[in-house]
Amino acid sequence: MVKPMKYTIMQSPVGPLTIAGDEDGLHAILFGSGARAAKPYPDWQKSDCNILRETIHQLHAYFAKRLTKFDLPLQLAGTPFQLAVWRELRRIPYGKVISYGDLAKRIRKPLASRAVGAANRSNPIPIVIPCHRVIGSNRKLTGYGGGLPIKRALLELEGAQIFENAEI
Repeated sequence: MVKPMKYTIMQSPVGPLTIAGDEDGLHAILFGSGARAAKPYPDWQKSDCNILRETIHQLHAYFAKRLTKFDLPLQLAGTPFQLAVWRELRRIPYGKVISYGDLAKRIRKPLASRAVGAANRSNPIPIVIPCHRVIGSNRKLTGYGGGLPIKRALLELEGAQIFENAEI
């Protein structure tokens, strides 16, 4: 039997976030605005189950600059390549940025920077899996599912130093 997905919507400094999970862990965070604005699926059930409450608690702490690393059970579904990229994303320290090429090298696929970008775009749990910490090799902000203004806001929140000549 398929477990029903639970969800809640949190208001955040970067707009509404739809948070989805079940008793096994967090499955998704969806931006309510921006390039990939999304809504809950029709078969999801509105809830305030433990994983959703804990995710909201940790996101509030993150946005208040009291949390630099999330500690949540994640339920990720992806290809082995995507899972490797998402695992490596979680190793990028708070407030630091790397390029897509650097990320490709870290997963031992140095020629796969475009594929790394595609895996970033497929990240189902942004913010918690910090794909916003990946920038272009020219140190400019590039691509983000929530839109570049949200990427910029998250990096500014973390104090990342990339903005002198960065454009969005």
